[in-house]
Amino acid sequence: MFLIRWLWKNLQGYRGRYISALLLLIVVQIMFIGNPFLIRIVVDTFISGENAAENIVNQRNLLYLLIGLTIVINAVRLALQYFLQLTFEVCSQGAIYKIRAFLFGNMQKQDATFYDYYRTGDIMTRLSGDLEMVRHTLSWVIKSIIECFVIFVVAAVFYFTIDVYMALCLIALTPVIFIISFVFRKKVGPMYGELRERLAELNTAAEENISGNRVVKAFAAEEFEIEKFKSINTMYASQNKITASMWWKFFLPIETLSQGVWVIHLVVGGLFAINGRLTMGDFMAFSMLMWAVSGPVSYLGNIINDLQRFTASANKIIEVYYSRSKIADRSDAVEFPERIKGDIEFKNVSFRYGQTEKDNVLTDISFKIKAGQTVAIMGETGSGKTTLVNLIPRVYDVTKGEVLVDGYNIRMLKLNQLRSSIGIATQEVMLYSDTIEGNIAFGNIDMSLEDVVLCAKTADAHEFVDKMPEQYDTIIGERGVGLSGGQKQRVALARALAIKPSVLILDDTTSAVDSETENYIQESLRNLDFPCTKIIIAARISSAKDADFIIVLKDGKISETGTHEELLNNDGYYREVYDLQS
Repeated sequence: MFLIRWLWKNLQGYRGRYISALLLLIVVQIMFIGNPFLIRIVVDTFISGENAAENIVNQRNLLYLLIGLTIVINAVRLALQYFLQLTFEVCSQGAIYKIRAFLFGNMQKQDATFYDYYRTGDIMTRLSGDLEMVRHTLSWVIKSIIECFVIFVVAAVFYFTIDVYMALCLIALTPVIFIISFVFRKKVGPMYGELRERLAELNTAAEENISGNRVVKAFAAEEFEIEKFKSINTMYASQNKITASMWWKFFLPIETLSQGVWVIHLVVGGLFAINGRLTMGDFMAFSMLMWAVSGPVSYLGNIINDLQRFTASANKIIEVYYSRSKIADRSDAVEFPERIKGDIEFKNVSFRYGQTEKDNVLTDISFKIKAGQTVAIMGETGSGKTTLVNLIPRVYDVTKGEVLVDGYNIRMLKLNQLRSSIGIATQEVMLYSDTIEGNIAFGNIDMSLEDVVLCAKTADAHEFVDKMPEQYDTIIGERGVGLSGGQKQRVALARALAIKPSVLILDDTTSAVDSETENYIQESLRNLDFPCTKIIIAARISSAKDADFIIVLKDGKISETGTHEELLNNDGYYREVYDLQS
């Protein structure tokens, strides 16, 4: 029932049309009785009746009327069926459009934990194959259920009006088929859930391989990837075969019993006709509606099959549909009336991805950064540098302690205002399949080309962009294909500067550029035309030495802090790195 309520919710705007179509569908199914009803009269009156020859002569107008009614009923029914199918398609596409838009919007609001948990291929499967199964259910499965139910009931009632015993004989096998179908539903349901998981794994493997194709080629790992994909593909195919095998095990008895209805009709109906219990018109009426009894019964397996697939897909969609980010605006969140200044303070901050304190990535971190200062963060790989800066825009929330911006706990600030005031450029650059101008202006789509060029010059990207065939209108391809690592980092830096942030976070952003370019960028950052607090994660001493102060992390704790000169006087990590790089 929950799935039905969810579908009903998303049919908002189309509910009237959808319900009207379902009601009209009932009328259309009842119209199927018209043909056997009229043909029964024609046969008994003009073909097999005692006075058939006389009736053809004396009641010819009645014959024409019956034939005309048959043609009209069929024409109207076909036109209504065409109209209904279009209506169901429009309603289902409208509902799916809303669900897809909501899902995508909801995923944009999720925190990083959501993407740590869900695989890309799994999310893509929910947005494509799973949604298509929901659309199929709205446009076809629900319609088929009502069609089968109504025509079966109407046919049964019609049969009972002709001959009770004949009707009972024809529907005698129905309870057995329903029992078999119920058992089938119980067994096949979990199988479709498992099949859905195998498909998600297959999509994930394909997506990762396509995204990382350059790494695959660099390590000549094509054969390894082919074998890995073959293994996943084999598991998916095997699960498909197991599910299909279960379906055919139940399909055979269901189909046999449904065809048995025809045997009963021929044997029992034939005997009743010979004995005079049924007229030839009665027998013809039973024959013309046999599909209305055997069809719905045999199609029941297909409907249950589709319903189980729908249930598996809809549950996966709903899991994401109702997922809510733990990092969200509080009801009493504060919104600054003006630009954030950029004062930052960490107060006894601890953070962990796991459940216990032994899983801490950061432990008891405390420091202050005044607005406009430049702070460098250094430390060994895995010491928690990136995690530390990710706490400022609330990519993750602290486990303990608090992070303050301009004296306010960031949990009390509006997320949109907080994040739009922070520019981030990371070592692992994500660029979009768009123009260079579009990528730089990603955070400020209204900025002029002159401002885009200015940001590119600050990031030392203008020179190589200016040499490109279409300059800032050059399409750079998915994930920055066609640019070197250093070029991508400079475009990412220009993108971070484009929003004129109050806080600029550079996560080893100049690691792929040469020393001359790094010096140029550092000089440009010192002379920005807007106030900005800069936090630089650095691996090079050259990137950190001019900072107002330097924080050194070790095992998630602050091991050293001070200026370049002060840290050189200590025999710590910073001095070791300095000696190595000198």
